[in-house]
Amino acid sequence: MVDKNSLNSKVVQIVQVSPIMKIFRIQPDGWELPPFKPGQFIALGLPGSASRVANATKEFQEADPDKLIKRAYSIASASHDNSVEFYITLVRSGALTPRLFDLELGDRIWMGKKAVGMFTLDNIDDDQNIVLIATGTGVAPYMSMLRSDALHRRGKILVIHGAANSWDLGYRSELTLLENIFPKLSYVPTITEPDKEHAPWNGETRFIDKIWTDNIAEKKWGFKPTPDNTHIFLCGNPRMVEGMVEILSKDGFTKHSRKNPGQIHIEEF
Repeated sequence: MVDKNSLNSKVVQIVQVSPIMKIFRIQPDGWELPPFKPGQFIALGLPGSASRVANATKEFQEADPDKLIKRAYSIASASHDNSVEFYITLVRSGALTPRLFDLELGDRIWMGKKAVGMFTLDNIDDDQNIVLIATGTGVAPYMSMLRSDALHRRGKILVIHGAANSWDLGYRSELTLLENIFPKLSYVPTITEPDKEHAPWNGETRFIDKIWTDNIAEKKWGFKPTPDNTHIFLCGNPRMVEGMVEILSKDGFTKHSRKNPGQIHIEEF
């Protein structure tokens, strides 16, 4: 049985972004999260006995009520915050998210005591340009980077964020504000279902690959991104990631790994 003391953190903020997206802020209770690097992820967990949100569908596999259900989520908050922010999509048939979406302020939750992952700006020279491409909640690690120290880099930054509708573009207001404050930052939101908008959408409606091949970076920066001057981060829908890797490879960009450093950094859902 899950000991209540193992639920070592509490929910201190919940923001409903859209019907299926929420921002959660989780605070360690009686302990401190060690310093982490922007772009890393950490696990959250709830017992199988935790209630599920009312509109959840049947689980693929019934949960053990006495065991913690754990999943890893990218951190959206700055590396110096004392609580941790997550941007999460509800999967109605999932094991953990229907339980997360039934949480209220003050409820307890389990959080891992160490963030991990290599989807970071480590080892990228300060004067290199960076392109941060995401779909849906894949924008979360980029928010951590921008809220920490990425905006103090010398190189230029381009954020491309795709979603079905404008209300799914979490952090759009903040990114628009940052773009207005920092000349080095360019932000390009795009939606694929403009017909469902409640008000006219005057922004991009193309898929990310079409925006990229239309030379969006060169138009924003005034010069062409190359493997020598730019690193590209991809986070979100695997089909988007796969398509972008194929396109970027034709321009000489290569996937990054510890053994073979490259310019394409990938975090897949």
